[in-house]
Amino acid sequence: MAGLPVTRKNSKTAEDQNAEKTRLESRLEELLSNVEGVGEVEVIIMTGDEGNTENFSIGSKNEVTGVLVAAQGAGSAVTVQNIQQAIMALFQIDANKIRIMKMK
Repeated sequence: MAGLPVTRKNSKTAEDQNAEKTRLESRLEELLSNVEGVGEVEVIIMTGDEGNTENFSIGSKNEVTGVLVAAQGAGSAVTVQNIQQAIMALFQIDANKIRIMKMK
């Protein structure tokens, strides 16, 4: 029975981690969709703790390791550059960790 609280803690922590990631994705989608030329967007954010809930602790900062964006306006090189620069500034990640695709 001693293991039960740890399991619940890890489960709750994983839920909190997922909720925070979902909140970040939604905020980024809202921000990008309001930028001229971007249009509708969908965002997926990957974090360094993805799939590793045992080592995640409450209060730790999950490092963003990658961002995938599907955007209506991604057919324009200027729009892609604007999206990429916004993500680089927000999450302090390199361009090679960002993938931007044209939404159908």
